[in-house]
Amino acid sequence: MKTLIWKGIFYQSLEYFNLQSDDKNYTVESKIIGCLEDKIYSIEYKIHIDKDWLVQDFLIESEINKVKRTLTGKKIQDQWEINGVVNPEFDHFDFIDISLTPFTNTLPINNLKLSERDSQKIDVLYIDVLKHEIRPVQQQYTRTAVNKYLYENIVTDFKAEISVDESGLVTSYPELFEKIAEFRL
Repeated sequence: MKTLIWKGIFYQSLEYFNLQSDDKNYTVESKIIGCLEDKIYSIEYKIHIDKDWLVQDFLIESEINKVKRTLTGKKIQDQWEINGVVNPEFDHFDFIDISLTPFTNTLPINNLKLSERDSQKIDVLYIDVLKHEIRPVQQQYTRTAVNKYLYENIVTDFKAEISVDESGLVTSYPELFEKIAEFRL
């Protein structure tokens, strides 16, 4: 089990994150609080992940300026069921990216197992929690060093070099997130 706290620099947030594992799966439970512009928010998410770091299902419960919402997703073979409805726009997508956390970068980093200087483009189900939007995006990860990855959003030209620990969890994501505490059992 691993517990850590991330500080959201841009999102003005704190995230209390727990990762548990057994022989076959990982379970993530996390809580985020913060404020951005005119939005005060509290987010809780839970993700079940298989041994290959592929999401099996997720639950995101948010409260933004006292408005509560729930978003669920479940992978059924190569399709995603979002809030009980299969959405063909996300067929064959292996990864999700939740806007308010650096954790979802761990999923492709650990799944792709890139060698140094290797890169790969991936299709991602992007969840913008504060805007209540879900959309497809294309991203690219390039391993630049043992614990560093260049993240690129293909559509927006956004780039960042992410530092990770030995578990693939983000330690530094310039201008967005910093790990500020960790506890391991």
